[in-house]
Amino acid sequence: MTSIVDGVQVRTAGDGSPVLLLHGIGGSSASFDAQLAGLAPKHRVLAWDAPGYGGSADPEKPLGMAGYAALVGRLLTSLDAAPAHLVGVSWGGVIATRVALEYPEVVRSLVLADSTRGSGIDSERAAVMRARPSELNRVGVAEFARRRAPRLLAPGADPAVAQRVEDIMAGIRLPGYTSAAESMAETDHGPRLSRISVPTLVLVGEHDQVTGVAEARRLAASIPGARLEILPGGHAANQESPRRFSTEVLGFLSEVDAAVAR
Repeated sequence: MTSIVDGVQVRTAGDGSPVLLLHGIGGSSASFDAQLAGLAPKHRVLAWDAPGYGGSADPEKPLGMAGYAALVGRLLTSLDAAPAHLVGVSWGGVIATRVALEYPEVVRSLVLADSTRGSGIDSERAAVMRARPSELNRVGVAEFARRRAPRLLAPGADPAVAQRVEDIMAGIRLPGYTSAAESMAETDHGPRLSRISVPTLVLVGEHDQVTGVAEARRLAASIPGARLEILPGGHAANQESPRRFSTEVLGFLSEVDAAVAR
């Protein structure tokens, strides 16, 4: 089933406590096909296409990280899905972090997978992020995906998974990607992580070349009570190791829901 809220398309499956899946900068809701199936037996799972991605309308201007967080809050309220477990991969995890900081009332827990404090942690990383839309515009989306998709995968990744990751990335559009890149470049959540008050699980692929295990460790150490689990795979660990990913997430969500029930 799909819904549209503020021009944003949301795919929905299952029933139970709500879970919102937030994809990475090179993805879409299709990146979560395995999680829509794997989590649905116990949860109401929602997977968005961020503005300018998949079936969602293009943004008229960059939204900024604050704009994405506000949009998530409105979406969850409109769909009667608050408070929700937020599961964010990479850029999606940065959005989820901002939602937990600014709108804690709509968040039941956080799962930050292969994520980061943001690309604004230093000027060099911010500049690299801001340059990516120009590369996308220059070489075209198919070539951009061909160049970048392999970096998301562990060495020796299943060729079928690698092709799927590239195919999904080949569907990105310049307005959505430009807005996403700018939101990453402006953001450094590091000084605010200690204010997060919801249960948090940090996941990372052991071969993640994009954000990396060290950054995941920093997130887990900075968020009160957060737990870190290292998974097989690379930056796209949820697609490379979907069964293990879903097992870890389901176990964590079960613990949180049980605590809420008590």
